Amino acid sequence: MKKAMTLLVLGSLAMASAHAQKSAAVQSIEEYRAMLADGNPAELFEAKGEDLWKQKRGPKAASLEKCDLGQGPGIVKGVFVTLPRYFADTNKVQDLESRLLTCMDTLQGLNVAEIAKTGFGKGEQKNVTALATWIAAESRDMKFNLPQAHAQEQVAYEVGKRLFFQRGGPHDFSCASCHGADNWRIRLQDLPNLTKNPGDGIGFAAWPAYRVSNGQMWGMQQRLNDCYRQQRFPYPGFASDATVALATYLGVNSQGSKSVAPALKR
Repeated sequence: MKKAMTLLVLGSLAMASAHAQKSAAVQSIEEYRAMLADGNPAELFEAKGEDLWKQKRGPKAASLEKCDLGQGPGIVKGVFVTLPRYFADTNKVQDLESRLLTCMDTLQGLNVAEIAKTGFGKGEQKNVTALATWIAAESRDMKFNLPQAHAQEQVAYEVGKRLFFQRGGPHDFSCASCHGADNWRIRLQDLPNLTKNPGDGIGFAAWPAYRVSNGQMWGMQQRLNDCYRQQRFPYPGFASDATVALATYLGVNSQGSKSVAPALKR
């Protein structure tokens, strides 16, 4: 009996020690992020994105200043927290990056099919990310309020929900395998529950974001791409209906959360 009690006490002490070490490590990571946040490199992408918005480019030698992101031509402030949404001119629900492709096509005459096939961080893809970063920054601290009045917006949400819970691939993973419940983590990385309102600046509300680990700026399309990679799923394609539907599901679930994009990530 005494031996059993001793083992129990030792086990409890070991668990407490491990928890303390984990808490200390998490605190150190949070302090590191706080120090970096004062000089978030995303600011460089913001500046580039604003410049690109005003530049006359492409075969039509036009700027994007007449681009309608949902609030009217040229209006940028506040649009990010209402996307994805339905657009009558394309008869589609679009997120920020897919809508930017539409404007780059119609206003500037750029080959958006080629842009969609270009690797992240290369060529015009890099410009799409910079534009998305600046536009997101113009809605910082505003609350997400995605419209769901149109039938296609409602369909996009339901399709996104099904995709979020769809299991498959060699490991039988889904988005929900990592983001389907509270208080989950991988090693020292907290995993937000994306099936409900995650609170300010968590999950959807933080992208685009600068990734410290690889020194890259990522938009939501690339974030979703990496999730599919980790699930060992085939990537559905840049600005595809599937990724827009997933973003709609996540965005509607973020209702009322404040946008902190562009954020700083590990």
